[in-house]
Amino acid sequence: QVQLVESGGGLVQAGGSLRLSCAASGRTFSTSAMGWFRQAPGKERDFVAAISWGGSITNYADSVKGRFTISRDNAKNMVFLQMNNLKSEDTAVYYCAARLPLTGTSTIVGGYAYWGQGTQVTVSS
Repeated sequence: QVQLVESGGGLVQAGGSLRLSCAASGRTFSTSAMGWFRQAPGKERDFVAAISWGGSITNYADSVKGRFTISRDNAKNMVFLQMNNLKSEDTAVYYCAARLPLTGTSTIVGGYAYWGQGTQVTVSS
């Protein structure tokens, strides 16, 4: 079992930055690919970014490429999402997710076994 807790959300002006953190419990974290997703009101949960368990492979949604960076610290069981040049359309609840151990990255909701409770990001224009 893996438990995930997100933090770092908040209210920010357009053009600003936020850094989301995800703290993971469980012995399998260091061998689990991780992802960030987001869900705006009335919309489906969408892929944002993913990182392989070793950290060498990252994937991004086209809408965030060049603005967001995913990273991880396996020694601390943490995953991060650095968000720069935020736009109003980035407003959503952001979720951290973990895949089952020793699997590659995934860009789909169904590819993840564990989810956090989410953290709200609101970008004002």
